[in-house]
Amino acid sequence: MAAPISADDVKKLMARKDEIEEEIKTWQDVLESQKGVGMSGPLVDTEDFPRSDIDVYQVRTARHNIICLQNDHKAIMREIEEGLHNLHAQAREKGQGEKIEIRPENTDKLEPFARVDSVAAGGPASMAGLQVGDQVLQFGSVTPANFTGLQNIGQVVQHSEGKTVPVRVLRGEETMNLGLRPQRWSGRGLLGCNIVPVT
Repeated sequence: MAAPISADDVKKLMARKDEIEEEIKTWQDVLESQKGVGMSGPLVDTEDFPRSDIDVYQVRTARHNIICLQNDHKAIMREIEEGLHNLHAQAREKGQGEKIEIRPENTDKLEPFARVDSVAAGGPASMAGLQVGDQVLQFGSVTPANFTGLQNIGQVVQHSEGKTVPVRVLRGEETMNLGLRPQRWSGRGLLGCNIVPVT
């Protein structure tokens, strides 16, 4: 049986996640400063010599560090998701009616980062109460502060099959907290809905 986890434990994991994201951004800035070479730009010229217009060693170092940090980020996101699930399970075992929520700081200032574009009848999203037009404020551990693309939500879904993910949405003027359980059903995907980034 897994050892009990506290809300403070999860908050510490989230703080470490934020640190990793800052480190990734720092190294991405390094790549951007090297002619915007990115993660896949060529390091050799047309004659297969190392490019003279960039610091090849620095680019290689940055790329290596980013890959390592991204792996750390995936691992800690998994720990956070498991921690949240454990907290909810502990609350259910104790018969607590209230919801346990790990709110990011300045939660009142959450801005939507994604929108529900379609919902399939009978799918997990429909069962959870999601509706077309709902604006996503939080999806598990994904918030506006750490959202970089739909792959963030995809990672949470992938690691949470069969488990309830806390989802906070803005519907009109009302903020709603829902529990979405990604799972296989008769339709496509694990959610039965389409989510698009807010542009």
